[in-house]
Amino acid sequence: MNELEKLAKLIRYFILVSTTSAGSGHPTSSLSATELMTALLFGSFFKFDLKNPKGLDNDRLIFSKGHASPLFYALFAAAGVVTERELLTLRKFGSPLEGHPTMAFPYTEGSTGSLGQGLSIGIGMAINARYIDKLSYRTFVLLGDSEMAEGSQWEAIQIAAYYKLDNLIGILDVNRLGQRGETMYGHDVSAYQKRVSSFGWETIVIDGHSYPQIVNAYTKALKTKDKPTMIIAKTIKGKGISSLEDKGGWHGKALSKEELDKALQELGKIDKSVRGKINKSENYSSSEAKPRMTRRSEVDKFSTSSNNISLSDYPKDKPVATRKAYGNALVRIFPKFPNMVVLDAEVGNSTYSEIFQKKYPERFFEMFIAEQNMVGAALGLSRRGKIPFISTFAAFFTRAFDQIRMSQYSDANIKFVGSHAGVSIGQDGPSQMGLEDIAMFRTLLDSVVLYPSDAVSCEKLVEEAAKHKGNVYIRTTRADTPIIYNPNERFKIGGSKIHRLKVQSSKRKNAAQNSRVVIIAAGITLHEALSAQKKLAEKGIEVIVIDCYSIKPIDEKTLRDISKHSKAIIVVEDHYKEGGVAEAVRSALFDIKIPIHSLAVAKMPKSGKPSELLDYEEISASAIIRKVKEIL
Repeated sequence: MNELEKLAKLIRYFILVSTTSAGSGHPTSSLSATELMTALLFGSFFKFDLKNPKGLDNDRLIFSKGHASPLFYALFAAAGVVTERELLTLRKFGSPLEGHPTMAFPYTEGSTGSLGQGLSIGIGMAINARYIDKLSYRTFVLLGDSEMAEGSQWEAIQIAAYYKLDNLIGILDVNRLGQRGETMYGHDVSAYQKRVSSFGWETIVIDGHSYPQIVNAYTKALKTKDKPTMIIAKTIKGKGISSLEDKGGWHGKALSKEELDKALQELGKIDKSVRGKINKSENYSSSEAKPRMTRRSEVDKFSTSSNNISLSDYPKDKPVATRKAYGNALVRIFPKFPNMVVLDAEVGNSTYSEIFQKKYPERFFEMFIAEQNMVGAALGLSRRGKIPFISTFAAFFTRAFDQIRMSQYSDANIKFVGSHAGVSIGQDGPSQMGLEDIAMFRTLLDSVVLYPSDAVSCEKLVEEAAKHKGNVYIRTTRADTPIIYNPNERFKIGGSKIHRLKVQSSKRKNAAQNSRVVIIAAGITLHEALSAQKKLAEKGIEVIVIDCYSIKPIDEKTLRDISKHSKAIIVVEDHYKEGGVAEAVRSALFDIKIPIHSLAVAKMPKSGKPSELLDYEEISASAIIRKVKEIL
C-alpha cells in the first residue's frame, strides 16, 4: 500500500503541474479518481504491455469521463512511458495530450469527452473478447457520476447484463459535484447501487480513497462470473488538496501559479523517481491486434450452402427491395471478409439483417431498440479490428448522432445501414421517414454516403463498403424496385452511372426542346427519373439521367463534364433539401454557370401510399416531366 500511496502522490503532482501549465483542464475531476486508477494499474489487476499497446491480450482501459484526461496521462507518466516534460504540453497545439483523450495518444482505446459513451465502447470490446476472438483480456471503464444521467448509460448497462459480460468492469467515481453543482444523487451511493444492480450487474460499494477497499473490490470483480461488475466508489472531488476538496466552482478550472505552489506544499515531498509496474497478461502474445479470423471450415459450411445468395439470383422481371439485397450481400461477402460482425436495433426483419443472423448467428448481435449503445458498441468492435455493419431505420440513426460524430475521432471503421428512408415508405408516416440522414452522414469527416437503387447496385456497394477503411453510410429503400443493372456492372465509391435514351429522329421536336437537360437522382427517385425519361422520349424530348449512387464522395468529374454541354440540371431526391443530394451537386459544380433545380421533400410529410407521397412532395415522374417542360 505504501508504494501505491507514493505513486498516487506523484500522479497528483503530475495532474496539478500539467493543468496549471496548460492554464485549463479538469484537475479536481482527476484527483477524485487517483486512488481508483493507481490501484488498478499498479496493483497487479490491469494487464498490459506498455511497449505494445496493440497487443492482443492487453486489458483495455476507457476513460468515459474523458475530462479526467490529466489523470489518464499522469498514469502513463507514472508508468514511465510519458515524461514530465511531455506532460507539460497538455492541451497545447500539436501535443498528443489533448484536452480529452484522442487517438493521438497511443494508449487511448477510444476518443471520449462527450459523456455517456465510454461504457458502450467497452461493451463492444468485451463482446469481442468473449464471443468473437475468445481472448482473456478485460475491459475497464472509468465513469463519472454526472454522466449517469445520460440515457445511453442505461442502454449500455442493460445490454451488458444481457450478454453476461463478466469481462467488463465499470468504475463509477461518485465525487458528488458536476459542472455547476451537485449531481442528481450527490453522495448517495446506495441510489446508484440499487439502480445498477436491478439491471443484473454485480455491484460493489466502496470508499474510493481506501486502498484496502479498492483492492478487495478489484479482487472480487475479477472473480465474478456471468455478469458485469460496477464498482461504485464514494470519492471527494479535488481529493488531496484541502482548498479544492468538495468545493464548487472548480470544475474545469486549473490552479494559478500561486495556488499551485500552495497545493504542492500541502502535498509534501514527492519522489519523482518512483515508477509503477504494469504486469503483462499471463496469456500475453507479442503479436499485434490481428483479431482471430473465423476458421475457414466455419465459413465454408455456410458458403457452400445451396441457399447461398449470388448476384445472378435477381431476375430482371422481379423487383427486389435494396434492404433485402443488403441482407443477401452480407451472407455472400462474409467468406471474403471474415472479420465482419452484424448488429441490429431489433428491426432485423425489416432491415433484412436477419438473413445474416440465420446463416451466421455467432457473428450477429441483437442490440435491441437502443441505437446510441449500438453505435458505441460498434465503435468498440471496430477498435478491436472488426468490420461492424449496423442497421436500423434511417430515421433512428439521428438519435445516435453524437455517438456517430464521436466515432470519427476514433478512426472508426463502421458501416451504417439505414432502411425505410424517405416519404416513399408510405403509410407508416413521418415518424418513420428518414429525411435528414444524408445530411447527417455527409457532415462527417472523410465519410462515404451511398444510395443504391436496385438489388445489384446494393450488393456491389455493400461489398465496396466492406473493403473501404472508414465510416460508410448506405441508404436502403423499403419498396421493391426493378432490377436495372447487370450482375457484371461495376460500382465504385465515388462513381455514378449515366442513363441515355435516344429519341427517334421522327419524334424529335425543335432544337430548343432537345437542348440537354440532366436529371440527377439516386435510390427510389432514380426509378422516377427513368420513368420520366421514357415518357419524355415518347414526346420527342431527350434527357440524360445520372444515377448519383455515391453521394459522398460525389462523381465530380462526370458531373462537370456533362454539365458543360447541358442546359440545366434537375436533382430529384426523397430527402429534405437541406444537406441532401442537390447541395452535394451544387458544391461539386460551384464554379460552373448552370441552373440547378432541386426537387426534394419540401412539405410536411404524412401517411399515404408511396405513389401519393411522391406526387405530393413533387418528386415523382410526373413532377420531373413538369419541371423539364418548364425549363424548356
